[in-house]
Amino acid sequence: MDTEGTTLFHRTMPFTERLGIEVLEHRREIVRSRIAFDPSLCTLGNTLHGGVLMSLADSTAAVCAYLNLPDGASGTTTVESRTSFLRPIREGHATATARILHAGRRIIVVETEIHDDAGGLAAKVTQTQAVV
Repeated sequence: MDTEGTTLFHRTMPFTERLGIEVLEHRREIVRSRIAFDPSLCTLGNTLHGGVLMSLADSTAAVCAYLNLPDGASGTTTVESRTSFLRPIREGHATATARILHAGRRIIVVETEIHDDAGGLAAKVTQTQAVV
């Protein structure tokens, strides 16, 4: 676990602490975080709720965008997020990996993939962040 990254997530986005998100790695090129399967985060089908996966992706992408801010910028805010859910997660962890697709002066576009513990692609998220 990346303790510094986890502290950054929890300090800047307290909701991530409530969800139990842990950061595995955070640097300009890549941000990786995960959330453990928990029945309290599931839908009726005993799968992690899509909103939980979107929260994981949004938080991971936000930190990735933050680490790639242009000079003079103070942060970002999500203006668009597109998610494709591809398979359920019923155990283990959901692990999100975010990478920059475009880092401009006004917008940053981040692509995040969420995988299960077996490496299966559970969701793919493309997100546009406005630079503040």
